[in-house]
Amino acid sequence: MKTLILVRHAKSDWKAAYEDDFDRPLNERGKRDALNMAERVHQKGIRIQRIVTSPARRARKTARAFSDRYEKDSVATVEIPELYLADAIDISGVVGNLPDHADTIALFGHNPGITVYANAQGVVRIDEMPTCSVLALSADVEHWADFDRAEKRFLFFDRPKVD
Repeated sequence: MKTLILVRHAKSDWKAAYEDDFDRPLNERGKRDALNMAERVHQKGIRIQRIVTSPARRARKTARAFSDRYEKDSVATVEIPELYLADAIDISGVVGNLPDHADTIALFGHNPGITVYANAQGVVRIDEMPTCSVLALSADVEHWADFDRAEKRFLFFDRPKVD
């Protein structure tokens, strides 16, 4: 059984003067949301074994909130350059190459690719994954290479409360 936790990065700071999109940080709300969502996923009993993330600053910082929450479980975090602004096909390629020894993996990415990939799984329809939203799916497969083609089971969808 493989479980994939899809997470869109938390809210970023559009007001900050950064040279490019890649270096945009989280804003204060994004930092709070990332911590809160990490806690909520943990409270659902999900035991993340590996984190894969876009190397963009806002995605890395969101992933960091999750890895900090799971610190006692020694969760490895890996940055995958292909996840930066990846489309659904790129995300599918990353998922297909995930290490089989990890049964539960959290993947941190960007819109629109993460929403398109989520909808391509055929389990739930999401118009747009909001910032720091989490979609959890599982499939009865032994290898990540088979995940995309397998029938999925919807576990949950959660998002930060809108102020």
